Amino acid sequence: MNVQPVQDLPEFATWLNATPTTLTELRGRPVVLAFVNAASVWCAQRLAELAQWQSRNPGKLQLLILQVPRFDCERDPAQALKLLRRQGLIGPALLDADWDGWRRFGVTAWPTLVLLDAQGRERDRLVGFGGELERALNALCEGGARPVDGDMTLVRELNPEPRLPLSFPTGLVATTERLYIADSGHHRVLECSHGGRVLRQFGLGTADFMDGGPAEAAFNRPQGLALERESLYVADTGNHALRRIHLLTGQVDTLCGTGRPGEPIEGPVAQPRQTALNHPQGLAVADNQIHIAMAGDNRIWTYHLGQRSLHWRAGSGAIDERDGSGHLAAFAQPTSLAAVQQVLYVCDALGSSIRAMQLRGDLVQTLVGQGLWSFGEQDGPRTIAQLQHPQAIALSPDAPLLWIADAGNGRLRTLRLGGGELSTLELPRRLHGPAGLALGGGAVWIAETDAHAVLRFDPVSGVLSEVPISE
Repeated sequence: MNVQPVQDLPEFATWLNATPTTLTELRGRPVVLAFVNAASVWCAQRLAELAQWQSRNPGKLQLLILQVPRFDCERDPAQALKLLRRQGLIGPALLDADWDGWRRFGVTAWPTLVLLDAQGRERDRLVGFGGELERALNALCEGGARPVDGDMTLVRELNPEPRLPLSFPTGLVATTERLYIADSGHHRVLECSHGGRVLRQFGLGTADFMDGGPAEAAFNRPQGLALERESLYVADTGNHALRRIHLLTGQVDTLCGTGRPGEPIEGPVAQPRQTALNHPQGLAVADNQIHIAMAGDNRIWTYHLGQRSLHWRAGSGAIDERDGSGHLAAFAQPTSLAAVQQVLYVCDALGSSIRAMQLRGDLVQTLVGQGLWSFGEQDGPRTIAQLQHPQAIALSPDAPLLWIADAGNGRLRTLRLGGGELSTLELPRRLHGPAGLALGGGAVWIAETDAHAVLRFDPVSGVLSEVPISE
């Protein structure tokens, strides 16, 4: 333990959403320095736990988030802040673009929490998910002064996100007449016309975990969507749950999920609300089965609707890019899925790759991707093509074409299946953090997540337009 006051914040760090301050100026109150990567759901989960503690203990400590980039796109201050806020993270944040603070504090892994006491001395350090967060924070604040209402010594967030009809939309489903949107930041799912008029809202619009009718049900940062006949399946990411909306009645029920991240267990799901999931993010429905991209444990799971059972299909659980059969393969934060015939395509976000899993035998192969730490914007044959932090994929209904929301590059890309090349669509401008895609009604629908918008792209005319969401 470091009993001497630690060095101050790195002078080259960029304050993203707060007035710059120093650790010296924060003396008198415990401080938690959270070294995170905004692209990592593990970091988001750690910060969510910290935020829950803060809500029960307001004003007892000062949290400072230090965003340390993994991808080039995260070196841009605006993009870094959007990525943090997309995951619901609240608090003053700095961009440690050149890893200066990381080195200065001797950090070795994401996420790392450095706990400083009121005199600025390091009292504890929690690396990854190691250590008991509740115990460590209580010990850090023990004997501290009681917070005063209106205490302005806390660093406050500046420039909040604008109030718009959508907030960080992600998952999309398009039919011949309808557009379904996972309005993640507003904790709801919308049913809209193609023109953007909201026809129905599912979820109260507050972060909660409740089943029931349209006026009772609640979601928490829903993301992936999948439609099968009259059922809309929802990856209720913030609740770590798989939910179902019965479109005829508007009733919402839970297929599995406890409201907290946990270790999924294979087998029959007798008690849906007692069966844990870990950050489900992408969904695809095929043959009466819901395939789940579980970003929190880097695996592909399947929920069988008829048998009401959960099955671990592929992925070892480790963050890696490894081909192979079933559990021998490895993924790096899978976020989106698309299924056709007997193939499941997987968007692997941290691996900047597109993978294919044969549903008969669960053999996993990499279609695009040059390795776990390799990313870029290169078009061409698969041997050289590159992506950067892709977030969503969708299959063309009438061609062997996979559409890709290449979020890190702000591009819409296509991969011709069967050995074809990766190409970039010429759009009028770069996209702002696209994290959702759907094809339907003769158009490509894009969730421009960081701009709080949904776009319609006509692949024939090349026209890109915003869908005006109106309630």
